[in-house]
Amino acid sequence: NSWSAFMMAPAGVDAKGRFLGNGWHLLHSALWNPLNVHRFLADIMSGGAVVLAYACYRFFTSKTDEERAYFDWVGYVFLFVTVCALLPMPFAGYWLMRSVYAFSQSMGVTMMGGLLTWLFVVQALLIGALFLGVNYYLWQSMARLRGGERYQPYYQSLLGVLILALFIWLTPHTVMMSGSEVKAMGGSSHPVVGNYGVMSAKNGAVNILILVTTLSFIYYRRANRTMVVSWVKKGNFLIGALFLIGALNIICLSVYGFYLPAKLRVGLSSPQAVTTFTVLVGALVINRMMLKGALVRGPVQWGKISVRGMVGLFGLAAAFSWVMGLMGYIRSSGRLAWHVSEVMADVSPWAFTPDLAFAAKMVTLNMVVFWGAVFALFWMCQRDQLPVMGEDLAEGNATVLAPSSSQEA
Repeated sequence: NSWSAFMMAPAGVDAKGRFLGNGWHLLHSALWNPLNVHRFLADIMSGGAVVLAYACYRFFTSKTDEERAYFDWVGYVFLFVTVCALLPMPFAGYWLMRSVYAFSQSMGVTMMGGLLTWLFVVQALLIGALFLGVNYYLWQSMARLRGGERYQPYYQSLLGVLILALFIWLTPHTVMMSGSEVKAMGGSSHPVVGNYGVMSAKNGAVNILILVTTLSFIYYRRANRTMVVSWVKKGNFLIGALFLIGALNIICLSVYGFYLPAKLRVGLSSPQAVTTFTVLVGALVINRMMLKGALVRGPVQWGKISVRGMVGLFGLAAAFSWVMGLMGYIRSSGRLAWHVSEVMADVSPWAFTPDLAFAAKMVTLNMVVFWGAVFALFWMCQRDQLPVMGEDLAEGNATVLAPSSSQEA
């Protein structure tokens, strides 16, 4: 991380690259801390994606209900872990890009308002797909729970909010134009689209995505339980008020950002993030208190999830790796023709910055090769395990693999 950060934002050297004598300054560049946080979360998501894919593979190739139940449970647990890393990722990414702008405004403009702008639109699409996929998986997981069907009427409303937030999250601040079109408009800012796609609105949209995902998880936790506490109505009202007030505050801050200059608008991300964190923690704590002593309608029927749910789970795993490959390219390409930004130029005759199409194809190719290798390993490992699994089943010991019927993460 320190080397990657140094290549983008060199420190501890002079303009000609000569070492100034302080090793800590060399290590602790302007992007080191945000890059550490960003990559730490990405590493959790990367490892979680592989486990999710393995759980899906073993779920579909399992021969017994016990195995299927076990790998259904594995997928649920590791999706929970992966989502815990996904939720703060937009804020970590925002911190990283804000640090990029603070170090070099030209680099920030190149990445988010110039050559690499539309890669961020693709990245936004993939992140939106991740949130849609997580919610879809939770809705499909209701099949495991007796009583989960009573929450089905809410899914369409949640889906509508997710789609609306995704459209706002995807709205670009600029459009792809030819040189003649830029000249005709008198600048790169489109007279209509240029008024939209500001970061305060995008931050608001991603915060709404997080709130909807939290609400879906609350529905899942309640699905097979009947609450018996005396303050159920008050608790539901309090949770509803938290979500309503939080959403209104986020939306108002998003709209307010349209009336502020860019240098002030970026400061709205902090109150939006605090609002989301408050609603998320408050709602989950209240919901857990309300579920204390609740009557269980039936055990969790692990392995009863639909095929669509498990296919969606693998889609999430693939999307995680795709996002990370794309964002790695964006981070590296922000240096343009420099090995070390503004210090060491890349003067090789074959050097070039790939365009959007080339980059997307290469990232996709890398993803396909990666998952091809991973599934080859899954297949080879399973071949070695088949005889042992057969012996375990013959001895009646396979039940140790399956979680308890009422076990939850």
